[in-house]
Amino acid sequence: MPVVTFGCDDLHTLLGHKVDLETLLDRVPQLGADIHSYDEKTDSLSIEFFPDRPDLYCVEGAATALRAFLGFAEGLQQYPVGDSKIVLRREESVNEVRPHIVAGVVLGVSLNDSAIKSLMELQEKLHITMGRKRSKVAIGIHDLDKITPPFTYKAVDPDSVSFVPLAKTECMSMREILTKHEKGKAYAHLLENKPLFPLIVDAEEQVISFPPIINGALTTVTVETKNIFIDVTGTDFNAVNGALNIVAAALAERGGAIQTVTVEGTSTFKTPDLQPRSREIAVAQVNSLLGCQLDAAGVCAALKKMGYGCESLGDKVCVQIPATRLDILHDVDVIEDVAKGYGYENFGNVLPSFQTFGSELNETKAANILRQLLIGYGYLETTTLTLTSEDAQFTKMKLPETEVVAVLNPISEDHTCLRVSLIPSQMALLRKNKHRDLPQRLFEIGDVVIDAVRHKHLAAVSISVKSSFTEIKSLVESVLRDLSVTYEIQPSSLGMFIPGRGAEIISAGKSIGVFGEIHPEVITNFELRYPVVAFELDAEALTDGKLERVA
Repeated sequence: MPVVTFGCDDLHTLLGHKVDLETLLDRVPQLGADIHSYDEKTDSLSIEFFPDRPDLYCVEGAATALRAFLGFAEGLQQYPVGDSKIVLRREESVNEVRPHIVAGVVLGVSLNDSAIKSLMELQEKLHITMGRKRSKVAIGIHDLDKITPPFTYKAVDPDSVSFVPLAKTECMSMREILTKHEKGKAYAHLLENKPLFPLIVDAEEQVISFPPIINGALTTVTVETKNIFIDVTGTDFNAVNGALNIVAAALAERGGAIQTVTVEGTSTFKTPDLQPRSREIAVAQVNSLLGCQLDAAGVCAALKKMGYGCESLGDKVCVQIPATRLDILHDVDVIEDVAKGYGYENFGNVLPSFQTFGSELNETKAANILRQLLIGYGYLETTTLTLTSEDAQFTKMKLPETEVVAVLNPISEDHTCLRVSLIPSQMALLRKNKHRDLPQRLFEIGDVVIDAVRHKHLAAVSISVKSSFTEIKSLVESVLRDLSVTYEIQPSSLGMFIPGRGAEIISAGKSIGVFGEIHPEVITNFELRYPVVAFELDAEALTDGKLERVA
């Protein structure tokens, strides 16, 4: 989760009040965060905010939230918005490369080193999280006084335009930036196979930004900067608009005056739009979900502490949601904030009416039996992520793809689905530990998800110069013998095994697992150089009816 670090003095200045450290340490977690650390030498606080609150990814956003939560200025924080009369023209040439752009102006900003650091960290945190590493959202922050409006957003031949990118002194073409500049190398894949690259220029054709890669050095923001131009480009209009609102509000907390920019293109509109969204919440629904007895006034009081505007309408409450709260998608999101504003400490607690005794779940008992067996055989237990990728589960293992539970918006190509097998996870661990001495013998008792149903599996791998089919067959037979499982062994045609050295285990007429010697191509796919043997068994089938037996 994003960690925001700031000096306590800076926070107090933005709050307009001095708050003692004990109060901060006590109240911040109630807002929906976690205290990461406090550095006494620098008097700085690190807070880990939940990923659903991008408006808190900077000290300015945290100060806005705490000002209401601590009772200094409850209710909706409103920022006056003027009109800069600046126009940004969006050409249709960007439709196929990066279609959406919004922009804004903030005048009279008071910046120091802390403010600039906070602004840059906010920009980068938004890029990584809601921006999906700039693929969905990319933000540019510029010194307005160094450029001349109107501005133009267009797509151009990457060899036709050259400029000096941020943090460099050498003029480069847009194509050269992708191979020479650090940011260009990191994000070149976002423009892969694109014949034209996006570009923002001013009235004199000076380059402002090459989104989503890098800004021009011309508009570098310094402590001397007073007036700021913000551009946000991306592939999702709601996301780019929300990111602009968050950055503009943060700069307004530094004393800036927000002004709109007119975006002209297929349609014409002005941004940023900081008008709050309205939603009606039934008081009965709040009490039903929270188990409390609040009236409309009580709901309003709780929400005002969370920075909402509220109006009581009898048995309902009309809620004004800040434009920076991108996480509010449903009534339940608002009701969760009612609980925070009311105070979790005020819900009370009731001791159980009956005395009960805890006991192990059958699933835990089964796992303990298997764990004792494998440790006794000399294997080291491991734990890996249930999230994996189709590439690791199927392609690298030489297996045909099957249906998986996929992640809708993965933030990493390594975590795109839930695993259906444990062996690939163990192979990945061997790859990470290939620099260590052999032999290595690992096992895991973990969850797999097959046909959208969770199952418990047991898998083990062994790598050494002498690893062989005989070794893994002996291990599997020992496990089955110690658990008194009746079984038979049949040949397996799975591609991950060497032909003729893979087997399937049948018990009570159904397959309960496989074992064998891993195919050299699979071993190479995981960058290993020695023979590997592995097995994977259905832990539920192994221990069914045998929980009373402890090896």
